[in-house]
Amino acid sequence: MKPQKSTAMNSSSLMISLQWLLSLMFLIIFPTCATATPSKLPRLSTILRESEIFSELISDDFQTFFYNQTLDHFNYGPESYYTFQQRYVMNFKYWGGANASAPIFAYLGAEAALDFDLTGVGFPVDNALQFKALLVYIEHRYYGQSIPFGSREEALKNASTRGYFNSAQAIADYAELCCYLFFHNSVLASWFRLKYPHVALGALASSAPILYFDDITPQNGYYSIVTKDFREASESCYSTIRESWSEIDRVASEANGLSILSKKFRTCAELNKSNELKDYLETMYAVAAQYNHPPRYPVTVVCGGIDGAPEGSDILSRIFAGVVAYRGNRSCYNTSVNPTETSEGWRWQTCSEMVMPIGRGDNDTMFQPSPFNLTTFIQACTSLYDVPPRPHWITTYYGGHDIKLILHRFASNIIFSNGLRDPYSSAGVLKNISHTVLAIHTVNGSHCLDILPAKSTDPEWLIMQRKTEVEIIESWIAQYHADLDATRKRTLFEY
Repeated sequence: MKPQKSTAMNSSSLMISLQWLLSLMFLIIFPTCATATPSKLPRLSTILRESEIFSELISDDFQTFFYNQTLDHFNYGPESYYTFQQRYVMNFKYWGGANASAPIFAYLGAEAALDFDLTGVGFPVDNALQFKALLVYIEHRYYGQSIPFGSREEALKNASTRGYFNSAQAIADYAELCCYLFFHNSVLASWFRLKYPHVALGALASSAPILYFDDITPQNGYYSIVTKDFREASESCYSTIRESWSEIDRVASEANGLSILSKKFRTCAELNKSNELKDYLETMYAVAAQYNHPPRYPVTVVCGGIDGAPEGSDILSRIFAGVVAYRGNRSCYNTSVNPTETSEGWRWQTCSEMVMPIGRGDNDTMFQPSPFNLTTFIQACTSLYDVPPRPHWITTYYGGHDIKLILHRFASNIIFSNGLRDPYSSAGVLKNISHTVLAIHTVNGSHCLDILPAKSTDPEWLIMQRKTEVEIIESWIAQYHADLDATRKRTLFEY
């Protein structure tokens, strides 16, 4: 099924005339761990989605619309003008109105359906009353209900239909929709501000690893921080995890070894190879570190289970106690990876342009070596999709090398926020670049923690981080109005 040709704006969408635009964008994530295999690169989702099932009730304040979005923004062939239905959600509850020059906070969806973010991302709603802001949430193409070609099967069936699934097209979607109406995703937020400064007044790029491309950041950056998080929580826990991999290999090599491991770790299905168990544990540790949010602090939970195992427990019994502490006491633990809309979409993105060389060397983390090999990666992706990745395209199109010099000259009004316990902070911007391109980080923060809903249990350092971000945004708005007034006065004087 082909997308429809564009003939007019979608009548079910809402047209609004605004005097000016403010775009706040946040990075959203990826709860898996990374090696040279395309399917294991950590995702960037803001929220930890352990399940694709969405059950939380959405407030009636959120209204859903659809826009006839252009399939291809960068060509002028006949098929470029086909369209698809792109979902966006608006919340007018706190908006002061266009006549009051009230801003718009826009959230750019990440590699998942939009539904989770409406309640899981708190920064826009928490600050909407103070700014009298209109809230807009825009779904990323090829996710959720924003699927070209009529269905996911059609949209992902071959290289031709998948070819429209990339960051440049997604950012252009946001620009077109915002220009029609009046913007998250941390990585996309900063890139959007750089590419479309006339549309967005500023960007809050939370946990954006914009330097994890083209070997700008060391391969082991991600897993080095995972290791650091666990070691700071407990030296004995770190040592147990480090020693466990060779023990798993030893048991697996014995007669009936996989059966022994299956029973010890209470797997739902018999293990076919030891890597299934090791991948499961690696992912658990990486996710615990990436989303090490208060007040639970999952890394502490895992280590509490490992260190709290009965005295005399062997290494693997202690590791299993960590699994139980983190996952809960279940009848069995599913170590197989079930494909989801999000995992399938993210695999394509990392196999086409989002090539992040995340790996591990010898003895530099608590994990076994797993270096990123670009040749192997390209071969794997080409086998999957019949097209090779473009490993240098991100830095060519958006930049990345000499970031301090380039952004100091050409960028403005971007907040790069990071928590240093987030493994992706290893590739984040951690120092101020100019008086308007600012870096805010917290020592104990984790992935996208600053844009999650505020809670009464939030530590003081997190409250202060959000307060600083709000004050910066207020200064952008004040400066915008000052510049606008000066321009008006100059125009009147000239006439």
